Amino acid sequence: MKSISTFAPSLVPRPLAWAVLACAGFLSACANTDLHPQSRITAASSVLGSPATESPAVSPAVWPTSSWWKSFGDPQLNDLVDEGLTDSPTLKMAAARIRLANAALGAADASLGPHLDGTFSSTRERFSSNGTTPHPVAGTWQTVNQGVLTGGYEIDFWGKNAEGLQAAIGRARAAEIDSHAARLMVSSAIVQAYIALAQTEDQLDIERRLLDQQQKLLGLTQKRMAAELDSRLDLKQSEAALPATRATIAALNETLELHRNRLATLVGQGPERGKTITRPDLTLPPSAAVPASLTAELVGRRPDIVAQRWRVEASAHDIEVAKARFYPNVNITAFLGLQSLGFDNLDQGKSRILGVGPAISLPIFDAGRLRANLAGQDAAYDMAVDAYNATLLDAARDIADQLSSLRWLQERLSQQRLAVTTASEAEGLAQKRYAGGLGTYIQVLVTQNAVLAQRRQLSLLDSRALALQAQLSRALGGGYSPSAETDQTTS
Repeated sequence: MKSISTFAPSLVPRPLAWAVLACAGFLSACANTDLHPQSRITAASSVLGSPATESPAVSPAVWPTSSWWKSFGDPQLNDLVDEGLTDSPTLKMAAARIRLANAALGAADASLGPHLDGTFSSTRERFSSNGTTPHPVAGTWQTVNQGVLTGGYEIDFWGKNAEGLQAAIGRARAAEIDSHAARLMVSSAIVQAYIALAQTEDQLDIERRLLDQQQKLLGLTQKRMAAELDSRLDLKQSEAALPATRATIAALNETLELHRNRLATLVGQGPERGKTITRPDLTLPPSAAVPASLTAELVGRRPDIVAQRWRVEASAHDIEVAKARFYPNVNITAFLGLQSLGFDNLDQGKSRILGVGPAISLPIFDAGRLRANLAGQDAAYDMAVDAYNATLLDAARDIADQLSSLRWLQERLSQQRLAVTTASEAEGLAQKRYAGGLGTYIQVLVTQNAVLAQRRQLSLLDSRALALQAQLSRALGGGYSPSAETDQTTS
């Protein structure tokens, strides 16, 4: 069972009181020496390494700007992102978390100062005839009135409240930086959805061109059949291709509507907003480059890494708070007020009551509660450190993934363009032979399908080039720039 002893210096001989405090402090200091965190922060240089120099290029200053999406040159995209950063529920929740953390910070800051409370009570009470109350009050009903101002101040000898304030500051800053991470997440999601919309529009163009070719080919087949150059089988094959292509076009139109609905949701609006989104007009930004200062600055450029580092700092201060609880707690309290029976004498000087003095409390036996609390804070610190290390590793993988994809994308694009050109030439030759009566419809159909497949793949690669550019900007922090205070913490 927990027992707390409170020593009042006016009642305990001063030498004895200080001797007891010194002994308790020594025992408390020895009670937690075997408890400590087990995790260690991973050095960023050991994870990130050096950026590849083959491709993309290394630039002395190429960190993305805070409005990195404007590099795609699409005004509609700029408006959508601006709208999302204003109305997104995700960002509004992040703002609420900042206010919550700041409220906790205010409470922690208040613990360092004195407090003053005022109370007034008026109690109708019958006093016992056989109690300690003297006559003539004993055995009568009286109204006891009391108004008191009570003040107190905790002397923070061991830094408990100061460490608690620093922990609250760390959490408040983590919440603020989380809002930057949320902005990056929202803007990146809008850009990626917009690129997917553009890709679907391109795919729809390909299918519509195919449908136009198939309709022309059907007309040609009907003429050849009338001239008895083709059979009814060729005509049916030509007619069968049209419904399949129209079905694909219908599916793509459905996908367009779904993309617009998703974009409307991402910007914090209803589906009606999606109907106003027109066809994207994206331009691929200049070739991507990697900052030369990647290893040195990434930990301060990625908001998720910076926020996790602040959580580590907050957890470290929580450990110090838990350690300070092992030591005596010293409070200075005082009260001043008036007390009387009835209201007639309440305002007289003889009714005043006052007192002042220190109150010292220290834990003597708590059945291991303080040690359990410290062990829990050590574990929380380990979790925060491991979360930071995991975030750092994920950032390194994220950047490496984008660089690997970008490194091979140009070769894939050049080869795919060559494949489209070759397939288109083969299709042209097949159609000429078919029109001249030298080829079969099967040959035309095979070459058409080949061109369609290659154009689809080229469209996917073009969209991937846009997506990779956006993903690299996100992986590099999306233009987040840390403050001087954050620099000191994350260095």
